[in-house]
Amino acid sequence: MLIQNEKMMIRKLQEADKEMMVKWLTDPEVLKYYEGRDNPHDLEKVDRHFYRQEDETTRCIVEYEEKAIGFIQFYPLDQQDRMEYGYWNPEEIIYGTDQFIGEVDYWGKGLGKLLVNLIKEYLLSEKQANVLVMDPEVWNERAIACYEKCGFKKIKFLPAHELHEGEMKDCWLMEFKKAEVEDL
Repeated sequence: MLIQNEKMMIRKLQEADKEMMVKWLTDPEVLKYYEGRDNPHDLEKVDRHFYRQEDETTRCIVEYEEKAIGFIQFYPLDQQDRMEYGYWNPEEIIYGTDQFIGEVDYWGKGLGKLLVNLIKEYLLSEKQANVLVMDPEVWNERAIACYEKCGFKKIKFLPAHELHEGEMKDCWLMEFKKAEVEDL
């Protein structure tokens, strides 16, 4: 277990989670928002994409009331992303996250907000992050609204930023700055 509150827990991805990841990443409703409906993941693809990566990304399962409901990953921003996003200060600790609720019956219940706030607090306190970023596609209004409720702000339009369902999609760079909270 990495992070926990009364109802939600974020724990590291385990081998036993592969079948569940396949279930989520073959569901067209989930794929509409994460990876794309043209990119379902079988067992081999889940293994390659989520288990065999040699990088600094921490991949996790999200549990709500002891039921696995989703996935989240977080990572320090690499030099390429820092330059693209306009973060020139090498002293700043900047983390990015990607997440989805894989159990569609749990959508629309405020769990995205609970998840984003939980990971935000963890990254700010345990990883000493100064800035947190996400880059949702501009059409994903539900995700953007969730992130804004958690204190993230749209700060930069990213044209043709992400390949999704065969097209390069525009995204928003959204940011949460620890210093802005401390100034309040």
